[in-house]
Amino acid sequence: DGGQTWIPRSIPSAEEEDFNYRFNSISFRGKEGWIVGKPAILLYTSDAGENWKRIPLSAQLPGDMVYIKATGESSAEMVTNEGAIYDTSNGGYNWRAAVQETVSATLNRTVSSGISGASYYTGTFNTVNRSPDGRYVAVSSRGNFYLTWEPGQAYWQPHNRSVARRIQNMGWRADGGLWLLVRGGGLYLSKGTGMTEEFEEVPVQSRGFGILDVGYRSQDEAWAAGGSGILLKTTNGGKTWTRDKAADNIAANLYSVKFIDEQKGFVLGNDGVLLRYLG
Repeated sequence: DGGQTWIPRSIPSAEEEDFNYRFNSISFRGKEGWIVGKPAILLYTSDAGENWKRIPLSAQLPGDMVYIKATGESSAEMVTNEGAIYDTSNGGYNWRAAVQETVSATLNRTVSSGISGASYYTGTFNTVNRSPDGRYVAVSSRGNFYLTWEPGQAYWQPHNRSVARRIQNMGWRADGGLWLLVRGGGLYLSKGTGMTEEFEEVPVQSRGFGILDVGYRSQDEAWAAGGSGILLKTTNGGKTWTRDKAADNIAANLYSVKFIDEQKGFVLGNDGVLLRYLG
């Protein structure tokens, strides 16, 4: 019913063993849905979640699966925290590798490339975000640099951060440019659209709390959420932000902002806090 009521669902195929699975990512397209988790588990539904089927995975999979996106009929794309990207077009029976090597292999090969922090690279992503046209931006686990990938590239491209503080999260604006959040509450927008290492800081009243995620409702309107119930809104594509006092009395950190379309949006926090966009 558009997010007004929620019912807990158990997935028997994820409860049969002694493992305590942590689901990292879920994605639906129509009635088809996918879930990935840790330890390695992949679940698929074709009937809007009434029944979930467990799809076997190779034990050779590099890293933990942290992201999945339903891309079309029986088709999906998944990413591991070591930078492996796989896609399927037959309901998960076969997967094709879209990247030739893991990120740590790329960095160890190009360690002289001038990426500061790459030589200490532990090999995992902290966050990964996908644009509607299939490009990715990922933040290294320590937040000291970031990486991008677009369809057709054989390897992830590492980038130095142009900001002093470590990166908290990065993602895509509605116009195809990037947004960047630093630890401690700063918000930056890339100049122009597409891949760039040039960012400009945008003043925000985060009251010193970290901003954790940004979600675009339209080209002009976006919402940012973070620690201690902070909720910010822009109506000019991110140039200026104002605090929305609606969440001030919510005693929760707000982790994630997601708009399914212009009318449907949610902000997810800890302790079971879920905000629904009303317009």
